[in-house]
Amino acid sequence: MSGLWLPVAHPEFFAQVAPWFMALPHCKTLGLELVTAERGKVTLKLPFQNALIGNPATRVLHGGVVTSLIDTASGISLYTLLSAPEAAATLDLRIDYLRPAKPDLPLYCTAECYRLTEAIAFMRATAYQDDPEKPVAHSVSTFARMASNKESVS
Repeated sequence: MSGLWLPVAHPEFFAQVAPWFMALPHCKTLGLELVTAERGKVTLKLPFQNALIGNPATRVLHGGVVTSLIDTASGISLYTLLSAPEAAATLDLRIDYLRPAKPDLPLYCTAECYRLTEAIAFMRATAYQDDPEKPVAHSVSTFARMASNKESVS
């Protein structure tokens, strides 16, 4: 696993939880890689694989693969702010697909947890390939927090 995560809120905790996320079955199947992490923000990489193509005629990635990348990056961004494990679940995920992902190129997703309350985490994310200024998709999402000792950041 590549990655830099020293500027996260609690580096020791994140160093333990990040490999756990990357070992989840869907992350391993998709080949997701953690590229960078900082306080409230992560970037994941999805290497191109023929098995992830949604339309064989165009070789465009399946939309569900893009959704999974965005949802996973958004969820992991929460853990850059935490100091202890807690369960979280996606409440709402809205994605605007702006253009198809080009074949044979990796897809990246940068996700940010921009507001954290005791009950809800608010995220935004951008999926892109070679240029973050030309996104494949944008998203906003909310995650429910399900721990007894919750940290909040306004």
